[in-house]
Amino acid sequence: MASEERGPARPDAAPLDAGLLSPVRAGTEAEAATGDAAYLAAMLDAEAALARAQARLGIIPADAAAAIGAAAADAGRFDAADLARRARGSGNPVVPLVADLRALAGPAGRHVHRGATSQDIADTGAMLVAARTRRVVLAHLDRALDALAGLAARYRDTPMPARTLGRQALPTTFGAKAANWLLGCLEARGRLAALPLPVQLGGPAGTLDAFGDRAFDLVAAFAEETGLDRPVLPWHTRRTPVAELASALALTAGALGKIATDVWLLSQSEVGEVAEPAGEGRGGSSSMPHKRNPAMSALIRSAALQVPAQAQVVLAAQAAPHERPAGEWHAEWQPLRESLRLTGGAAETAAELLGGLEVSPALMRADLDDLLDVLGDDPGTGAAAALVDRALDAYRRSRA
Repeated sequence: MASEERGPARPDAAPLDAGLLSPVRAGTEAEAATGDAAYLAAMLDAEAALARAQARLGIIPADAAAAIGAAAADAGRFDAADLARRARGSGNPVVPLVADLRALAGPAGRHVHRGATSQDIADTGAMLVAARTRRVVLAHLDRALDALAGLAARYRDTPMPARTLGRQALPTTFGAKAANWLLGCLEARGRLAALPLPVQLGGPAGTLDAFGDRAFDLVAAFAEETGLDRPVLPWHTRRTPVAELASALALTAGALGKIATDVWLLSQSEVGEVAEPAGEGRGGSSSMPHKRNPAMSALIRSAALQVPAQAQVVLAAQAAPHERPAGEWHAEWQPLRESLRLTGGAAETAAELLGGLEVSPALMRADLDDLLDVLGDDPGTGAAAALVDRALDAYRRSRA
């Protein structure tokens, strides 16, 4: 099985960071796909995939690759907390991980990590985590898109006031508003889905010299074994893959945040044109039991506000020196993980929010009547309805 196909790792014990201060991702699929156990499993998958690729090309014996794969198959045999502490000595967790994997692999241990450098395994592991988390994010985005398409079609001709600078402006339809949400999510999903996620393999100086004339064949085989994309060259200090991923996640979180912002505003007591899904424990207040707070919108907005700041660190880390980063690479790790799991949490929450969104055409019409008293005109929302049709056509083409 290609390494990229492995599902999210779920640690048996409670993680040290359970999301107490980040409820938008607490308990979500994205959280499980990006935890320490998931990263540990991904780096082990990378080592096993490298061994299989080398065995395919006769660089190491096949039985050695099998032994390495067996030793790497159970991430539970490795102590993540101990690896983290030992990583302080080398600056990254791969060095102690390789030492432990070699010990577990027995005689085959001398073939572990053959010709690779720590960054090869850490970067490939990060891309595996990203690929697995992206599947989760895209699945929840698809749920959100289906719900948005349904809202746009159902309320295509439902008139309401458009609002500019927080004030009623001219008539529109709720379907047109939902269509705008739909297109924003559709564009973000397309960028995220199309993004290449390549393996990393360059060896100590990024020249692949340790693999001789089989180097490029090995990169291709490594990519096949992991299920990741094949890079043109090693990207140790050319951080485009990570920077593009962080940027796509920020755009996705932003598209979801736009929806949450509008829902929050439309659900205000003085407006009440929409409401978040009702349910036990939803929107509760610790001191005012009569309140029904837009908690889901707040969680989504919290992610949308954080992910661009996390992505900024990743973008700044592109200025790496020579052939090996000196802190820039290390600075990427946590911001990239936060971007993945915050965006994933926002997507899962948005799918739930939109799937049960309560819409009040009567209140929309009442607010519009107040506006028409000022304008002295009929709603005239035919153009807005036509916009819905265009957005739904784009949605259907993306699904074809």
